[in-house]
Amino acid sequence: MIILRIILAAFLIFTLPVYSPTAEAQSLPISEPTADADDPLEDPLGRETPRSTVTGLLQALADGDYNRAANYFADPDVEVAVAKGTESAQAALARKLQLALDRGGTLKPFAALSNDPAGTLNDGLPANLEQIGSLGQEEEATPILLEQVTVEDGQNQWRIASQTAQAITEFVPPEAVAEAEEADEVSVAGAPWSDWLLLIAIAIVAFVFFRVASGLLLKLLRKFVTDYEANPVYRFIHAALPPLSLYLVVVTFYLVSSDLQVSIVARQTLLRYAGIVAWIALAWFALRLIDAIARVLTGRMHRAERRQAATIVTFIRRGAKIALLVIAFIAVLDTIGLDVTTGIAALGIGGLALALGAQKTIENLVGSVTLIADRPVQVGDFAKIGDVIGTVEDIGMRSTLVRTNNRTLVSIPNGNLASERIENYAVRDRFLFHQTLGVTYDTTADQIERLLTELRAILHDDENIIDEDARVRFHAFGDSSLHIEFFLYFRTRSFPESLEMQEVLLFSIMRKLDELGIGIAFPTRTVMLRDERAD
Repeated sequence: MIILRIILAAFLIFTLPVYSPTAEAQSLPISEPTADADDPLEDPLGRETPRSTVTGLLQALADGDYNRAANYFADPDVEVAVAKGTESAQAALARKLQLALDRGGTLKPFAALSNDPAGTLNDGLPANLEQIGSLGQEEEATPILLEQVTVEDGQNQWRIASQTAQAITEFVPPEAVAEAEEADEVSVAGAPWSDWLLLIAIAIVAFVFFRVASGLLLKLLRKFVTDYEANPVYRFIHAALPPLSLYLVVVTFYLVSSDLQVSIVARQTLLRYAGIVAWIALAWFALRLIDAIARVLTGRMHRAERRQAATIVTFIRRGAKIALLVIAFIAVLDTIGLDVTTGIAALGIGGLALALGAQKTIENLVGSVTLIADRPVQVGDFAKIGDVIGTVEDIGMRSTLVRTNNRTLVSIPNGNLASERIENYAVRDRFLFHQTLGVTYDTTADQIERLLTELRAILHDDENIIDEDARVRFHAFGDSSLHIEFFLYFRTRSFPESLEMQEVLLFSIMRKLDELGIGIAFPTRTVMLRDERAD
């Protein structure tokens, strides 16, 4: 049962009734709507749907405007009484309704109320009735019903049903009404100040309790976990406790306040803001959870040398966080009573204009998807991208960061990078050694033949050289030397290792030249001077 209540509380927190009356709804008399014959008529009190009816009714009760609240009861004589400036029987009934709600009555959450002019059709009630709450305890609860009525201009409106009005009269005894009228307590924003103080105190106590409890839990875990900074379980609990504690504060506040006989205005107002805090806590928790999972997966990908998979995880993490923030933002707007459906529809209408104004952004986003799909480079690769040479440090949703050899950081838009020529040095499976050795012209043919034989033996005996591709040949007669060409591959994927192998090979060649008495040529020029006096 406790678990069921917690689940119910978690659902109700995000679906609280919100008061957002229109300016017309705050005037006492009801004026006749003026509109063309072909235009749909609008109710200035917003009684077209069950949700708008409850919202307007609660706002009238919060303002203490019981004449306006009387217009939400199903009685055709109400508007006449309000127009005369007198308090109708329904206005007195509105006082009793507020008192009944203050004495333990409940209303359905804001999002659970139907926003359809036809109401909820599959609730087991007649089509013209809609339940919006209840009076009394769960075992003996009396439903609060709305009834759809048709007014003289043919407009359908939702109002408090007559059977509910009778139940309100029976639920609130006359002595309770007299006590409420005689009570002389300072009212703040439509509710007694003591109710505000009590509810705020409950929230503060709950916050302090869960804050202290989370600190003690972490301290206890540190005693049992040796290397707690590197322990993934401890790190997850440490990251999850702050937002989880904040969410539990909201749940506790709802469970406690729902059983108190406090003003419905104060209760619903604070619960509205508590719902916003709960959405923030959930978004905070989800963001930390996404980061924790991404760190674990990225670490595994790096250990397995699956760098492209690590890049995909990073991209998905950023996309998920953006989507989560958008959802949380929309949920908060809905909680405070803004019509997010209209806003989302407006986004569809303005989508074309937005796309035209953000062509580069969309191009970069498509470019990032192309990079992840084609995988020309990965994070950690050393590559040449256009004129930029360096190590890829990050592939983001808009740009790619490259660390150059000068340790500068170059940001390349993904839209440009996808169309650039990319030379990826990190995917080389071997390293090329292609050099030309120049020996002096006083070297004889026999010496060159012996040198070639010895050099081929050196290449054959070197385990770091791939034999099938290795060759050394007497290549050409140069201007200042006889050219001997080396063409071979080192068996390594590491650039530093290739430099080490190249160094060993060069030392072997130099020693062999010294052993055979062959000199390395350098650019020389012979100048012949002619003495004209000898002629």
